[in-house]
Amino acid sequence: MNETIKEASWIPLILAACASFIIALDTTFMNVSIAQVVADLNTDVSTIQITMAFYTLITAAFMLLSAKLQDIVGKKKLFLIGTSLYGIGTFTAAISWSAPVLFIGWAVVEGIAGALMLPATISIISGTYSGERRTYALAIESVMVAIAAAIGPLFGGIMTTFLSWRCGFAFELIIVVIILVMQKKIPDFAPTESKNDLDIAGSIISVIGLFLLALGILTLSDEPTASIVVMVLGIIILVFFALFEIKKKRKGDVPLLDVELFKDRNLRTGTGIMLLTYLVMEGGLFVVSLYLQSVLELSAFNTGLAMLPMTISLLIFSLAAPGLSGKLNHKTLMAIGSILSIIGCLMLSYQFKINTTIWELLPGMFVLGAGLGFIMALSVDIALVNIPEESQNNASGITSTSQSLGESLGTAIIGIILILGVFGGISNAVDIYAPEYSGNETFHIDVFNHFEKMGNMNEINADSTVMAIANVIIQDAMEFVMIVTAILMAIVFVLTLRLKDTGIKK
Repeated sequence: MNETIKEASWIPLILAACASFIIALDTTFMNVSIAQVVADLNTDVSTIQITMAFYTLITAAFMLLSAKLQDIVGKKKLFLIGTSLYGIGTFTAAISWSAPVLFIGWAVVEGIAGALMLPATISIISGTYSGERRTYALAIESVMVAIAAAIGPLFGGIMTTFLSWRCGFAFELIIVVIILVMQKKIPDFAPTESKNDLDIAGSIISVIGLFLLALGILTLSDEPTASIVVMVLGIIILVFFALFEIKKKRKGDVPLLDVELFKDRNLRTGTGIMLLTYLVMEGGLFVVSLYLQSVLELSAFNTGLAMLPMTISLLIFSLAAPGLSGKLNHKTLMAIGSILSIIGCLMLSYQFKINTTIWELLPGMFVLGAGLGFIMALSVDIALVNIPEESQNNASGITSTSQSLGESLGTAIIGIILILGVFGGISNAVDIYAPEYSGNETFHIDVFNHFEKMGNMNEINADSTVMAIANVIIQDAMEFVMIVTAILMAIVFVLTLRLKDTGIKK
């Protein structure tokens, strides 16, 4: 490895962080461009939504296999292969003339490429930097995912409003070209295993299990019963995969995933923390964005602007965390971050009304972003601190998978919680404004269907009683979401207390 690069240059970090950024951006920026894509490609909304879902599915499914390929191919080489493949995919998506072409370029090619790149970004950073520099570098890499998710609507809004959704993919292609041009700045890492060590059977089992688990998560709000069945099947297959890998290692063979890594408390606990934190982050962004566009009727562009307080605080506090960890420690800062996140959720819990202004949401969103910034900045570093160098690639696959599943879970689970909150709000509103129908489930469902069919808030504002009912429903639903989110962050707080901080160099 080039020691000059290792000790002095931040370029490897910049390149790895840019890769993480565009992969995460792909999951959000097209949400606001669906109508235009449908018109341009002469297709329908469900086809584009399926394409978006499969991008996430394929990325998550191939994550563990990708982590092992680092040992066989070399982490830099695999990262560059993934980057080149990503370039092909994003170029295909940008010039796509039909929905199938978009699906191949975006969902299939970019999905596989993203899976090849993500674990490698963490491994390259872990292998390039040490001590406080490693903490800082991993913090930047982690928070780039959150920032990309947060500014996705703003970026997509700008592209769709002033240019074209195709320009979004073209922007990603530019980043890919920069990474490939600057590839010599990334240190080389020699492979540690041969292609004969690839666990083909384990790879197939893990891909199927992760695919089914992610599929169940992504469809949870649409088909709850079928989705739960698919999720359970995915979990059963993954349990079988774990047993298969344990047996394989006992025989002296090289497993795809060294399950014994989970004996390390920090990796085990840190993985849970990342799963829940990214769930809260993605779910929070989803539900607030939905409120801004559906209730306050903001455009995609203005919704992105309204989300900036959370994005800015995420960035500020994630950058501050590595320096502060030298005075306090990772564990303490992550616990503080959990508390801040809880406070932010509670501040927001009573702010969502029909006539709420952006300024009223700003303090809560800023505090929530600050707390998440502390946790995201330090969670990967503390999860990997006790993992030996020869197992870093394997462990990076575990952390990347937890992040990916957390993002997928966020939208699905928070979406279901929101629906439950809406029904709770309807029950409360009926008790206040139509007590004679209290306990009448059919009437409650009719109220739900009535509001769901309303085109915009102007229809609600035309009737003061309907407006009052809608206000109760919105308040109760959003309050329920924020309370549940606060509870999830309380679980994260408890998990941070189980972390060991003694192995981290200050």
